Amino acid sequence: MKLKNINIVIQGYITMGLIKTLHDTEPFNQLSEEVFEQLNQAAVIKKFPPQIHIFNQHDEPTGYLYVIKSGLVEITVLTPGGVEMIVDYRKAGSFFGGTPVFTEGGYTAGARTAKETECYLIPKEILVKTAENYPHITEFFNKAVYSRIRNLYSGMVSDHAQNALTQMEAYPFKKRLSEIMSTPVETCTPDSPVRDIARRMTQRGIGAMLVCDQHNQLQGIVTERDLVTKILARETADCKTSLAREVMTPHPYTMAPDTFMYEATTFMMGHKIKHMPILDHDEIVGIVTMQDLMKYRSQKSMLLVGSVNKARTVEDLISARAEVVKVARALMSETRSHVETMEIISYIHHRIIRRCYEIVFDEMKRQGKTPPDIKFCFIIMGSGGRKEMLLGPDQDNGFIYENFADDKVAEVDAFFIPFAERLVTALARIGYPRCKGNVMVSNPLWRGRLDEWKARISDWIKVPEPQKVRYSSIFFDFMPIAGEASLCQDLRDIVHLQIKEHPIFLYHMMELDFKHKVPLSLIGRFTLSREKEHKGTLSLKQAGSIFIVDCVRMFLLEQQIDATTTTERLDQLVKLRIFNQETAEHIKAAFEAFTFLRLRNEITLIDQGKFPSHYLDPYSLSKNEQDLLKEAFRVASKLQDSTKRHFSKLVS
Repeated sequence: MKLKNINIVIQGYITMGLIKTLHDTEPFNQLSEEVFEQLNQAAVIKKFPPQIHIFNQHDEPTGYLYVIKSGLVEITVLTPGGVEMIVDYRKAGSFFGGTPVFTEGGYTAGARTAKETECYLIPKEILVKTAENYPHITEFFNKAVYSRIRNLYSGMVSDHAQNALTQMEAYPFKKRLSEIMSTPVETCTPDSPVRDIARRMTQRGIGAMLVCDQHNQLQGIVTERDLVTKILARETADCKTSLAREVMTPHPYTMAPDTFMYEATTFMMGHKIKHMPILDHDEIVGIVTMQDLMKYRSQKSMLLVGSVNKARTVEDLISARAEVVKVARALMSETRSHVETMEIISYIHHRIIRRCYEIVFDEMKRQGKTPPDIKFCFIIMGSGGRKEMLLGPDQDNGFIYENFADDKVAEVDAFFIPFAERLVTALARIGYPRCKGNVMVSNPLWRGRLDEWKARISDWIKVPEPQKVRYSSIFFDFMPIAGEASLCQDLRDIVHLQIKEHPIFLYHMMELDFKHKVPLSLIGRFTLSREKEHKGTLSLKQAGSIFIVDCVRMFLLEQQIDATTTTERLDQLVKLRIFNQETAEHIKAAFEAFTFLRLRNEITLIDQGKFPSHYLDPYSLSKNEQDLLKEAFRVASKLQDSTKRHFSKLVS
């Protein structure tokens, strides 16, 4: 419902209330007393019932600036995808609707009363006249006001930056291949003579040359090693007649330019390769060598990843797991996104978990346990499946099997039941606690054939009891760690089909999630836990970032698309015009703020000899940090409200 015509309730002299409000409000606080009196004389008062749209986004201007005398107003944005998002709240003393007063456009956002609201309405004409003598007013409204939370977060990160030595420790983890690769790349054709290739490599001082077809598509790579082993070391080889196609290594491994250095280093060391072509959508854009990577090598950080790959026992991995906090501490010193830091930490956790899987699997085989001849995949779920692990993740894992015949069930169970038990036990020893909800491969509920998973998911969706909805919230964020990765995509297709057939399930997910609210009172004070274990604290995860994760996931599932991290999901929703860029940036900033405060808290707890936790006392934070946390909670709350409005349509 929208009020199209403003009916004046009281006109003329209002009260001193408006003058006092303007006295305390930028950009009006610099006006003279005479101007205050003129504005007061011209203003009118209007009362609005609750849940009324005073105006909508893109409406024709009403001709007034609205100053709230009492009540609460929601500022809303309608995204291109038709989702109404609450981007801000305005309380008594605040104003809204000012942009059209000083520009030729319409409203960039809508205004809806959250409860009965009374406003002072100041006519455009007198405001424009006032601005002629006070140009800073026009500048204020024309200025693009950046997100308060983004400003707070950026300032906090800058304050946290440490000395250059610590930053250098994090440097190789943050750098991407596009920043260190050699370009342009020396290339040749498959018919190029080997002698010419060797001469060019010597002249250019390079150790490899890429072989491309007439369309400049990569066909192979010729390295110094290829020349030695395939030409010089063979008595029958003729360097005068041999061609590139005869000595090249076909279909070499490649990586994208935005790949992190740490990932490339680990991969190249694991595959014993010294040269890596860099491709951007099949276009050759550069080449990276192991020597390039070693120039930026960080002794602690890179050696940790190397030690995980070389681990031979669970005890080796226990030592590696304990070192993750050192990498986190180094990464925290940089002023880049801490969501990016979280992804790097997740990568290390994934490597440790995968290596544990390999060690236990090999141990099973050494003891005479023969793996059944089936395709299977070990998956990780929850924060691990989103690459959003910090320093104290527990276990959320499972097994997917191909649809083998029933007569193989006994054989499969004979191997995988003891394997699952050993794997869960080993991971717990390394430092990944057992899931309190028993979401682990040792529980039969979290392993099975594709058809069994399909039946399980169908039951969760068709009979959305609270526990089943909670299971789905963990499960829907899954990714492969080891085994046949294609089974993961098969399972994801099943999830999408089930939700497409039963979209009301998203409403039930939303309903369960929204039984919980952010720990912030109406007057802006933190609401602390009364539970004995966590008394006097609040959870940055369960009362903050989880709301962002869950809401964004719901929109993603509705659109039947895949993306791994919460940030990537927001980017996809912007591309699909479900969210606009401004809204997504607000949400990202809040998510980064939760991540920053939570990771720093976990490092502090570990330094105190405690297990890392997402609970903290908010009043132990500085004033600026408290403001940052409050803003993050407000963004999460607004996203909750918008998600609730959107998915409630499924039952209306």
